[in-house]
Amino acid sequence: MDLYVTRMKKIVLSLLPLYIFSTFTLADENLETEAVQLLQAYLQVDTTNPPGNESRAVNFLAKIFDEEGIQYNSAESAPGRGNIWARIKGGNKPAIILLHHSDVVPANEEYWDFDPLSGEIVDGYIQGRGALDMKGLGISHLANFLRLHRLNKELNRDVIFIAAADEESGGKYGMGWLIENRPEAFEGAALLLNEGGSGYRSKDGITFSVEVTQKIPVWLRLNSVDQPGHGSSPRTTSSVSRIVEALNIIWNSPFDPRIIPEVEKVFADRSESLDEPFKSKYKNIKSSIQDPVFMKELQEVSPSSHALTRNTCSLTRMNGSIKINVVPPTAWAEIDCRILPDNKPEEFIAKIKDLIKHTEVEVEPLMIGFPGSSPIDSELYLTIERFIKSNYPGSKLSPTVSTGFTDSRFSRGIGIASYGFNTYIYEGNESSGIHGNNEQINEKRFRQSVGDLSLILDDVVYD
Repeated sequence: MDLYVTRMKKIVLSLLPLYIFSTFTLADENLETEAVQLLQAYLQVDTTNPPGNESRAVNFLAKIFDEEGIQYNSAESAPGRGNIWARIKGGNKPAIILLHHSDVVPANEEYWDFDPLSGEIVDGYIQGRGALDMKGLGISHLANFLRLHRLNKELNRDVIFIAAADEESGGKYGMGWLIENRPEAFEGAALLLNEGGSGYRSKDGITFSVEVTQKIPVWLRLNSVDQPGHGSSPRTTSSVSRIVEALNIIWNSPFDPRIIPEVEKVFADRSESLDEPFKSKYKNIKSSIQDPVFMKELQEVSPSSHALTRNTCSLTRMNGSIKINVVPPTAWAEIDCRILPDNKPEEFIAKIKDLIKHTEVEVEPLMIGFPGSSPIDSELYLTIERFIKSNYPGSKLSPTVSTGFTDSRFSRGIGIASYGFNTYIYEGNESSGIHGNNEQINEKRFRQSVGDLSLILDDVVYD
């Protein structure tokens, strides 16, 4: 890695005059080439979570900042769980944060056609776990952060770069910890760019989405205690039977559908590219949710769209006895619940407790997210809108609601207008590589996304 940084330093120093004095097109081309090289190296840094080891990413980024003369801060929330942030000073306008998480999900090499830590370019694709989620976007942020530093032009606001740990496991050691323990990293910030939305090219053209809110994660553990015994002599109840009964009640008690304004807009936008009868159903989603036949079909065709219409709970984990012939004294199960962003988690948990109270199963919260939505009339959102109209005429832009969660829930919780938007444009089914096998990113379109982000940022940080 030291050899890589040294080599990059020589390249950067030789090209620096071009960045400052040449046309934007030439500077952009150099920036994109450097971004590709940085991404190749970043993908080789193993930050698989669990266990994380995000301090390896901190070391990687710190060396770059040292070479560039950029001041930065870093902190470990636990051994090996590193976070890093840097700030370019500007004017008095509220600061903008470029946020990404440095951890990646595990990859089972048995089902991959290449090394998940490869970073190689093969057939026009940069290969490796994290290429799409989300080291690719992180490097796009980094390359543009370096560009703003090198240009040394007066900014109208501070620009903050943050690489946080642990997003893939809930953010406890990353953004959640930073906000509570290092609030100075967010000082003066009112805008934030993160993952969550992007572009997608289909036969109907390009559709861009900007994530403005997300369902709130409420992860719960159900715990039960009962008399243990031998498997040959079952009692009327057991710790396991109580858990099974509680899970059965939750599974067979779906939450009533309800459409919030943000979701209504999502369905209306999506309806434009659909054929009948889904076109009309989507367009009139408030009335369509009263049709059980349609709702069943919607869940089969698009589980993610269906999940936007209500609170949900997925049954995901269970644990009972360690032996088949032993009735255990305790058992537990975990459920992944996601609630609409205008709900209060404490009220939702109270409903779950009431629903299963006769089973005597206790409900233990494991993780609770933050409610919050970001406005679609902020300076950053309107800048994205102008960029798309100018550079991709005829394309569509839609604010969207995520059924999953990102670190934006933490920043929204402290009043920062946070937007999930990646200028990368997906094609075909390549997004299946996110948390899947053979994750890779198209080099040509990645280069384009780096340049596109430059245009957006320049509109925001320069008067």
